[in-house]
Amino acid sequence: MQKPHYRELRNTYGFDEVAIVPGDTTINPEQTDISFSVGNLKFDIPIIASAMDGVTDVPFAIRMSKLGGLAVLNLEGVQTRYENPQEILQKIANAPESEVTSLMQKAYSEPIREDLITERIKQIKSGGGVCAVSVAPANTKRFVKTIVDAGADILVVASTVTSAKHISKSAHGLVFEELVKQVPIPIIVGNCVSYNACISLMRTGVAAILVGVGPGAACTSREVLGIGVPQITATMDCALARSDFFNESGRYVPVITDGGFRKGGDVCKAIAAGADAVMLGSIFAQAEGAPGFGCHWGMANPHASLPRGTRIKVGITGTLEQILFGPTSLTHGSQNFVGALRNCMGVCGAANISAFHQTEMVIAPSIVTEGKFYQMTRPTI
Repeated sequence: MQKPHYRELRNTYGFDEVAIVPGDTTINPEQTDISFSVGNLKFDIPIIASAMDGVTDVPFAIRMSKLGGLAVLNLEGVQTRYENPQEILQKIANAPESEVTSLMQKAYSEPIREDLITERIKQIKSGGGVCAVSVAPANTKRFVKTIVDAGADILVVASTVTSAKHISKSAHGLVFEELVKQVPIPIIVGNCVSYNACISLMRTGVAAILVGVGPGAACTSREVLGIGVPQITATMDCALARSDFFNESGRYVPVITDGGFRKGGDVCKAIAAGADAVMLGSIFAQAEGAPGFGCHWGMANPHASLPRGTRIKVGITGTLEQILFGPTSLTHGSQNFVGALRNCMGVCGAANISAFHQTEMVIAPSIVTEGKFYQMTRPTI
């Protein structure tokens, strides 16, 4: 009998397994340019609030936009199912753990109202915000005209896993090449974690790519479905796809790492690994005024038959301004994300994000092994 051939597994890396090497020269943090663009829209900071009901509502999207970032409104959540979504959000936040998933399944069974889609978009625009909205691929064709007519600036087509090629029983499913030609606003698609999926999506003409499957604080896809790639490896693979696609076409498609962030160092590592921007969920759910009342859950949590998420209680740690820009009295890096990024780029000598992509990274042992034991544990006395 011939010896069987086994597939070889490659090493992959998450945020805790790598470190950024300081540069040979340094620059002042305030001289760094951390802006990024999607289509013709330019943002002062490379940070996006995720399209989750515990994170983004109309007031939060307006505040985030005025602070230089972007927030994405979930058009398949409670904001477009209820005139007064705050009541439902409060019930979800207060529900016992044993009842919260069934409560959400019932709450999200209410039909999506197109009049509320229009109303929410116009509220963000009238408040002076850049309006980005998210729908799943299955509902994109159904709602895209309403979204465009209402004046949205960016359309995000998001699912647990997104690919350019999709096999379906539908006579004519969602085709990104067609969608890009039909829609006059930038389209961001995701999520993906591999080189091939990423470059195939870029070739459809979309404006940006979301990267990340399974890492989010409220996501259980790794446990329920067993799928996912750690974020540093996923980001590097998709950044390579971006570079190859740019060489192929001359068009630069931003890569946005989505999910798994806890601290400022994670944001720095994602961007050094090749991301142009990051998308944060649980971090912003901790902001004063976030719609989740100190709770956070994913879009897949209310799935009728296979929920892939869990409500987590993250608490309220500070204002949105503190989380983004400080000042902070916390020492573990969960606030002042912009300051952390600028300082890291400064010590690496990177004047902008493109230069930061060239920064050396190393595989690193757990920080606990390097003298931080007492920071990582609490004394018992």
